[in-house]
Amino acid sequence: MILPFVIVIVFVIVLIFARRNAPTRDCRWREDRTGDKGALRKYHCVACGAEAYRSEGPPDRCLKGLDTPRL
Repeated sequence: MILPFVIVIVFVIVLIFARRNAPTRDCRWREDRTGDKGALRKYHCVACGAEAYRSEGPPDRCLKGLDTPRL
């Protein structure tokens, strides 16, 4: 009787750890110094095509879809 509860708890824990790095899992940020704007460095993601300007290292999450307007 206790086995189904243990299985459910283990399943939930696995789901939590599997989604832990989901926002950055596919993004690979590359620095593009030709597009720098002053102190801001330009970063381009080779996986999703997003671009970001930051002063302190590459972004820590996927920025895909942030620059597209919504209706």
